[in-house]
Amino acid sequence: MDPIASVVIPAHNEETVIGAGLAALLGAAAPGELDVVVVANACADGTAEAARAAGVRVIETPVGGKANALRLGDAACRTFPRIYLDADVELTTGSARALVAALARPGVLACAPVPVLDLGGAGWAARRVHRVHDLMVGPTRVLAGAGVYALGEQGHVRAFPLPDVLSDDGWVHASFAGGERVPVPEATSVVRPAPTVAAYLRRRIRVRLGNRQLAALGRPVTRAGLRLSAVGELVRRGRVSPLDALCYLTVLVLDRALTAFRRPARASWGTTRK
Repeated sequence: MDPIASVVIPAHNEETVIGAGLAALLGAAAPGELDVVVVANACADGTAEAARAAGVRVIETPVGGKANALRLGDAACRTFPRIYLDADVELTTGSARALVAALARPGVLACAPVPVLDLGGAGWAARRVHRVHDLMVGPTRVLAGAGVYALGEQGHVRAFPLPDVLSDDGWVHASFAGGERVPVPEATSVVRPAPTVAAYLRRRIRVRLGNRQLAALGRPVTRAGLRLSAVGELVRRGRVSPLDALCYLTVLVLDRALTAFRRPARASWGTTRK
């Protein structure tokens, strides 16, 4: 059968997770239903071998960097729509189909699943921070932060070729107006966020620096600011505990202070699981 979509998976040293991710993606797929390309970039482990064992196409490159891997995979795709999936994020066959269906709706150029956080590997403080953060950014996230986004052919023209940016999902998100990019409630992605507060802070610094870079390139990520009163409202409504809020606000202060002393040239976009 002809594939219903191409899927690009950039992967840097993801030997331990790539097999499970591909199993979820292809578990209910008919033969040839999804055209999957894994780009093993600057890997020092068995990522490429693990991906080949799953029966997908693999491109290997000694050049590191997620944006470069996405461009290589994109050039090898056989069809539209195209789904761009982080190697450590799980997307099922059914969710991939739901993304394809959403892109067939009039006016929809880009879409993403609704992320579900797997906090099983996170420490107690990190879990509290993630719970508050997810509730704060969830309503405006759309394409950024789900670990997956999908583009139709018209949307692809808007977002690609992808430049060398720290935040590829931020770039893609900023390439569309509100009605052109939609979350797809019928699709979910399983995201395993930073397991420690230190790892969370490293990721948040990269996100902020990435957003500065996008603004300098003329594609700012426009979102409602995170208001301190919103944290209080979450506590008042019983959605988070006062301790959750205290942990989040403490880390938020550290996040902003650390970002002030970092410049984009010193940041790298790597794994967030450390």
